Amino acid sequence: MTNHIKYSFIIPIKEINNYIRESIPKILEIGRDDFEIIIYPDSDGATDEVWPKTRQIESDRRPSVKRSLSMRDAKGDFLIFIDDDAYPKKNILDLLDKDFQDEKIAAVGGPAVTPKSDSFLQKVSGAVYLSSFGGNFPERYYPIGKKRLVSDWPSVNLSVRKNIFQKIGGFDCDFWPGEDTKLCLDIIDKLKEKNKILYDPEVIVWHHRREGLSRHLKQVAGYGLHRGFFARRFPKTSFRFCYFVPSIFFLFVFFGWIILFLNSNPWLAKLYLLGWILYALALVRVFFDVAFRQKEIAVAFYSLVYVFLTHLIYGARFIWGFVFIKNLRSKLR
Repeated sequence: MTNHIKYSFIIPIKEINNYIRESIPKILEIGRDDFEIIIYPDSDGATDEVWPKTRQIESDRRPSVKRSLSMRDAKGDFLIFIDDDAYPKKNILDLLDKDFQDEKIAAVGGPAVTPKSDSFLQKVSGAVYLSSFGGNFPERYYPIGKKRLVSDWPSVNLSVRKNIFQKIGGFDCDFWPGEDTKLCLDIIDKLKEKNKILYDPEVIVWHHRREGLSRHLKQVAGYGLHRGFFARRFPKTSFRFCYFVPSIFFLFVFFGWIILFLNSNPWLAKLYLLGWILYALALVRVFFDVAFRQKEIAVAFYSLVYVFLTHLIYGARFIWGFVFIKNLRSKLR
């Protein structure tokens, strides 16, 4: 038994909802006494519900601002940022104990895995990211490979030393989504000490996905817009070829046929056909990756439609953010 709080779970929410009512009991199943849970609901979203080790602190602000309030409110030495629709495996604190033994490790990220209890369409939404041909970084959504250093990690499963978080001033609250990308850049670059971010495939949280195609694509559109803007504004971590690939595909799909119409050169038609063949082969790889990791053939088949539309929407919005957005200020969607 100890009175010292080592870890603080930080959860920004709009209102107390059924997801948080599921996640808090899951967190409380961790068999240790050195952690606390801080929930940041809006003032009209708080309730009189009480859980052990848990505080509700009202704040009518966007998620990045709420997370940054942990500099003031958290008692822990380490801040564990998760979403309200996510909850960790019971061994997460034991794993973080080991990872943070290295003083150079400023933050630890792990995969956010789709729960088996999610609906069919939620699983399809999550399956989009289970292949490198679908969402670039499957290790963010499935435990893949060994521990390694990374430069960017989403805040659905990101733990940070509180003293480092304070030194960099918390999240850059101008951005949402995308504030986690800026935070990771600040961790690595803003301070004199050589801070590192570690990916640990065993540090797992279960993360419920968006239900339905429209909600999925709305989320993807936000990601694409911000990544395009970040590619121009913060090129060190966001100006990477993999982020531009969906935009190249978008231009190929919507302008390739126009070029063929204006120019009847048979070689152009063959090149255009070849492009579609290569994309079809990539989708075959997506199918097998998803089938292997999700273990549901129907989800793998249906995910191909989601992947195709995800590439188009993300690619279009990336171009918009990269070319046309001069000063992005986020608003809650």
